Amino acid sequence: MEAHQDLRGINFEEGYIAVLDKPLEWTSTDVVRKIKYTLRKLGYHRIKVGHAGTLDPLATGILLVCIGRATKLVDSLQAEEKEYEADVMLGATTPSYDLEHPVDRTYPWEHITREKVLAALQSLTGERMQTPPLFSAKKVEGTRAYELARAGETVELRQAKITIYEMELLEYDLPRIRIRVRCSKGTYIRSLAREIGEALDSGAHLTSLCRTRSGGFTLARSLQLDDFLQKLQILETK
Repeated sequence: MEAHQDLRGINFEEGYIAVLDKPLEWTSTDVVRKIKYTLRKLGYHRIKVGHAGTLDPLATGILLVCIGRATKLVDSLQAEEKEYEADVMLGATTPSYDLEHPVDRTYPWEHITREKVLAALQSLTGERMQTPPLFSAKKVEGTRAYELARAGETVELRQAKITIYEMELLEYDLPRIRIRVRCSKGTYIRSLAREIGEALDSGAHLTSLCRTRSGGFTLARSLQLDDFLQKLQILETK
């Protein structure tokens, strides 16, 4: 059930993991639906397809799509640690903690130094509780949080235990910083961006996000979605 580059001779019903670089603005569900549709045209009419870890539409990077019997591995794959590279804009917040919504408030950022940023990253590292974004797929009494938030309803989301194993400051170009994050399942990098802003007595939001690793699967060995779909489409009908 490994992620092969050559798809010839593969029986997808027996199990296959597609290691993809999710395109910008696609939802994870969009990717699953597109692959399922393409497989059905190849004759796999009842095949199961699912992903192992949601990526927001404005994020790119590793999306593991499990096909056939590999869907049984979704839970164990989701539990693996993840690694991200993220751009964080200091001095402003948005309702969604990213660029899905426009800036709703600005804050001073001129007092921030490299040393303060490093201290903030250190203070947020380790095992702790984190509140998911209001605009997230978390369910509140059966309804997605983002649906309630868009309807203007007050939403109280339960905190979840997460672990930030490591954070590294990759670029320091105020008011923008770029960080690498190695973390546990369930960590919201959008929430982390907001937490960084708060730790710096300012505000912050996520401006770009790329998942570079999920468990043992790395971005360097991934396929672009279009390339994977083209490889599928040239296969003979099952």
